[in-house]
Amino acid sequence: MIELDDVSKSYALKGVRKVILDRLSFRFPKGRNVAIMGHNGAGKSTLMRLIAGAEEPDSGRIRRSVSVSWPLGFTGGFNGSMTGLENVRFVSRIYGQDTEAVIDQVEEFAELGPSLRLPIKTYSSGMRARLAFGLSMAINFDCYLIDEITAVGDENFKRKSQRVFKDKLARSRIIMISHSASAIKSYCDCGLFLTVGGIYFYDDVNELLADYSRAQA
Repeated sequence: MIELDDVSKSYALKGVRKVILDRLSFRFPKGRNVAIMGHNGAGKSTLMRLIAGAEEPDSGRIRRSVSVSWPLGFTGGFNGSMTGLENVRFVSRIYGQDTEAVIDQVEEFAELGPSLRLPIKTYSSGMRARLAFGLSMAINFDCYLIDEITAVGDENFKRKSQRVFKDKLARSRIIMISHSASAIKSYCDCGLFLTVGGIYFYDDVNELLADYSRAQA
C-alpha cells in the first residue's frame, strides 16, 4: 500500500514560495499499474520524489507498506566524486542487498566497461541513465517508479532493457509518469490526472488519455 494523507509540498523560488501540492490525499490501488499525467508544472515529478522518499512533504504523511524504488528516470542521487562502482556498492548497502551480486548484474547489464570505475562526474547523461536503470533492475522492488524513461542507449540496449523491465512487471507493480499514450497503454491499467485543482483517478487509462488530450487542445 502507498497512501498520501493530507500531503502538501512547496518550494521557495527567488524569495517567493510556490505551492506544488496542496493537502493531497490518495491511496494507490493495490495490484494496479498506475499512470500519472498532467501539464508541466502540475507537480508530477515532485509527487514521484515524495513517494520515493527522496523528499519529505512540508506537512501530511506518506505511508508505504511495500518496497519502492527511486524514480528510474532520476540520476541526481549519484555522488559525482565517487566512481560508478562505488555508487553501486553504496546503494546496495542502503537497500540491504548482496553487494557483489548487484555489482555483477550492473556490470553485465549497463555495458559501461572500464567507465564503471571512473567518477560519475565524467559520465555523459546517457551513461548515468544506463547506470541508474541497470542498478534499478538489479534490485527487486514491489513497486517501480518511472519518470519518463523505460530504456536508454542504442536499439539493442533498448530491446534488452524492455525485456528485463517486462520480466520485472511479472512480479512487481509500477507508477509511471509519461506523456506517451503508447507507453501508458503498454504498461498501465489505471491512472491519475494531476491538475492545479486536484487529483483525479481513472479506472480506465483510455478515459484518462481522452481527458488529457482534450485538456491539451
